[in-house]
Amino acid sequence: MKIANLASIASVARRHGLITIVDNTFMTPYWQRPLALGIDLVVHSGTKYLGGHNDLLSGIVVTKTPELSERMALIQKATGAVLSPSDSWLMLRSIKTLGLRLRQQEQNALKIAGWLQEHPLVSQVYYPGLPDHPGHEIHRKQATGYGAVLSFKVRERRLVERIINNVRVISFAESLGGLETLITYPAVQTHGDIPVEVRERIGVTDDLLRLSVGIEDPDDLWEDLKQAIE
Repeated sequence: MKIANLASIASVARRHGLITIVDNTFMTPYWQRPLALGIDLVVHSGTKYLGGHNDLLSGIVVTKTPELSERMALIQKATGAVLSPSDSWLMLRSIKTLGLRLRQQEQNALKIAGWLQEHPLVSQVYYPGLPDHPGHEIHRKQATGYGAVLSFKVRERRLVERIINNVRVISFAESLGGLETLITYPAVQTHGDIPVEVRERIGVTDDLLRLSVGIEDPDDLWEDLKQAIE
């Protein structure tokens, strides 16, 4: 959950004639608009928040200039990288509820992040919406929301297995962005193929868990986490 200053990166890149690309999957255009900050290309895993229902596969590229659009169109034409009609329909359906979903998910994530900070068996919480999160002020300047993905470290490694085996409302799975809350163990799942020394250097340690917070009642989610931890 590291925050990058997008406007500064774009400024440096322009001076050196470089094209900038930002993956905006976590924020979506609802919370953050990298093109307005000087970024050239924005990519989304549309499968996640834009799709929002775990029922379609999609990748999206947004360009800043007509020239970049032409270059991307040529790649699309050559590779056939376009959505099927059914997936396109599902995406249009999902976009209609994007704001509603994200607002509820963010509200839930803020509550859970605050509760986790107070739990005696949790040593660290990473969420841009927390005032003490590194880069919080930068994020506030370049985005209008904090998203719904957070990570936390437990005080003992053995608690990881206890939590992922005992959650009932929350599902143990490695995706994100859907209506349902998912918990992931990055060291084994999303980052399992990365060498240990690299993982630890970037903060993906054996005591770290990630939550993609859904739209369920936050009290239900917190009660589920508490009973799983304790």
